[in-house]
Amino acid sequence: MKTHQLSIRAGAITPEALASLAAIAPQLLLVFAAPGRLDAALGEALKRAVPGALSLGCSTCGEISDAGVDRDTTVLTAVHFDDPALVGASTEIAGMDDSRDAGRRLAAQLKGDGLRGVLVFGQGVAINGSAMLEGMTETFGPDVVISGGLAGDDGAFVKTQVLYDGRVSDRLIAAVGFRSPRTLLAHGSFGGWQPFGPARRVTRCEGNILYELDGAPALETYKRYLGAHADALPASGLLFPFAMLDAQHDQTGLIRTILGVNEADGSLVLAGDVHADGYLRLMHASTDSLVEGAQAAAEAARAALGASGDGLTVLVSCVGRKLVMGARVDEEVEAVGEVFGHGTTLTGFYSHGEISPMLPSSECRLHNQTMTVTFVGEA
Repeated sequence: MKTHQLSIRAGAITPEALASLAAIAPQLLLVFAAPGRLDAALGEALKRAVPGALSLGCSTCGEISDAGVDRDTTVLTAVHFDDPALVGASTEIAGMDDSRDAGRRLAAQLKGDGLRGVLVFGQGVAINGSAMLEGMTETFGPDVVISGGLAGDDGAFVKTQVLYDGRVSDRLIAAVGFRSPRTLLAHGSFGGWQPFGPARRVTRCEGNILYELDGAPALETYKRYLGAHADALPASGLLFPFAMLDAQHDQTGLIRTILGVNEADGSLVLAGDVHADGYLRLMHASTDSLVEGAQAAAEAARAALGASGDGLTVLVSCVGRKLVMGARVDEEVEAVGEVFGHGTTLTGFYSHGEISPMLPSSECRLHNQTMTVTFVGEA
């Protein structure tokens, strides 16, 4: 397995710049780019420059590379497998109500003998990420591990883009599946957020739309806790996500971020489903706790690997974490790099939602406000 990475900060991406990617004869090209830099011209340029590679990626809220975290860049990571056995797929999503069916359509294209893992990227605005993932897992069954994330647009929550095989669209969900028995896959996911305030019962919800907490309009209750931060909604919601609790008020390990608010009916639009009759509790975090969470995610993946850490490590972290950490955001990427060592290439992005098992061998879920780690290597 070989990798080669380019991080291009400004200007057009020239054929000369792309030539070094083609030199390793990659079968896969991962692309994470700032909003406005991922467009049809880039997709076409990649098809011409690296014709044998499946190009896959999305727009971001920040790009991750071996150099750390950047904005307004395009990070291109070419991967050559000795035994690729890759399969790609894409589908358009008609809207949020189509999320589960879109997941089923995507998974049906990938399903087949030997499928071991899938890396998926979906548009990040008009989508119910947990419903999409449920559609995929219903089709695959429990043995296929899914990871990836939802595209970002620098926290605007207006329009995101996904790239698949040279095509760029704001309605795409795209994925690559790994079928080779030589492919090594390992995953980790951890948050680092701390709960505060009382647990509030979910008294009315539909999928990812939260209408009531303790019988009162959810938006009204949420604004009361945010105080002055309420004027900046929905963006300020990234700083104060919800922890999902079960009927006994125990944490489930899942966090939900606010994607939007509806002043007319007092509801909150969350990035994934919430459980009817469950409980929610507000959360906040410090930079140190988030960095420790990223390190814990990397350590979980590294422990599950049980082999050399040489390969590719894809990091998907939430835009809310980036906002909290500010100028120290590189520290969580550095923490992951230290765990895997110099033999791994780091790539990834800051997202509107993260997809990963919570623990090795556990069910794949949509997360918010986490750092998720997917290691890809070869035996």
